[in-house]
Amino acid sequence: MAEDNIFSDLLDDELDQTEDSGCDDQNSSNGNRYEHWRIIVDAGQAPVRIDKFLAEHMQHSSRNRIQTAADAGCICVAGKAVKSNYKVRPGDVVTLMLDHPKHDTSIVAENIPLDIVYEDDDLMVVNKPAGMVVHPGAGNFTGTLINAVAWHMRDVPAFDANNPEVGLVHRIDKDTSGLLVVAKTPEAKTVLGKQFFHKTTHRSYNALVWGHIVEDEGRIEGNIGRDPKDRLRMKVFDPESGIGKPAVTHYKVLERFGYTTLVECILETGRTHQIRAHMKHIGHPLFGDERYGGTEILRGQRSASYKAFINNCFKICPRQALHAKTLGFVHPRTHQQMDFDSPWPEDFAALIDKWRTFIKGTNRTLNDQ
Repeated sequence: MAEDNIFSDLLDDELDQTEDSGCDDQNSSNGNRYEHWRIIVDAGQAPVRIDKFLAEHMQHSSRNRIQTAADAGCICVAGKAVKSNYKVRPGDVVTLMLDHPKHDTSIVAENIPLDIVYEDDDLMVVNKPAGMVVHPGAGNFTGTLINAVAWHMRDVPAFDANNPEVGLVHRIDKDTSGLLVVAKTPEAKTVLGKQFFHKTTHRSYNALVWGHIVEDEGRIEGNIGRDPKDRLRMKVFDPESGIGKPAVTHYKVLERFGYTTLVECILETGRTHQIRAHMKHIGHPLFGDERYGGTEILRGQRSASYKAFINNCFKICPRQALHAKTLGFVHPRTHQQMDFDSPWPEDFAALIDKWRTFIKGTNRTLNDQ
């Protein structure tokens, strides 16, 4: 049902972006709570755990995500917060309650420049800058990529940015730069969505990570789920644990700088923060990634000059050093293979140049000794 998708998307956005503000009465500044959505349990419904019930009704939200919402006190029955093991009964009114009023989530066209790499009647490929949120959500209702797309498509009657059957096919994080594909028609989104689901698309990222990676290439496998100690961060769990969703990342070393390594990452899956969580899991957080510890000086020297060098690097690229460099898929109408490559943005390129200069200077010093 359409309302289930809306509820699911709302829940995902709220948990992704506002969890640190608190969903329960104790964390709310004034004790007020606001209903954001509701589902009334059918008269013929048999008793079942509420997390299972909602997972069946919200096809785009995982059971783990719903359990997280319940643990935060966001899932209520008859106005009272319930835990994941609560069993729904016929006539129960299940609501999503948050500590701020419901915002109008309709997408408004905004005149924001777009870097369009390719466009035809079915789709467009956009090179997103770092710092731009891709879709309106809690705390980011304007200035997003999809607001810009709505403006670009404002004279196309068949395109409605508020229609979930068109628009973004996949997402990347706010502070990650690089390529995204946007579907202009329901048919294009369906076909492209299936390609992402069946992992037949080709996506590669470039990342600068802390530490010297010895192996030329490797494979990281581990379920990704929300970190119970920090709900804004993802964590890697053992595949046998049943926690989180399966995720696989392949990496290849492109260049080594002694204390950092430039890698190419290729995704088998597309989980939230996948590269960021996987690289931290193997001891190589992304350079500049504050949420995953990458803004600490994790490798290198104790000298004041080295500390100043690292701080300058952080100023040059004040975000996680991650760029969605290539994107490949089969065109939904022509069935031709489409492959795109985006150059490094200025901040990422300047960061790599600075590390290249550093390692050359270090090697020269060592050779002179």
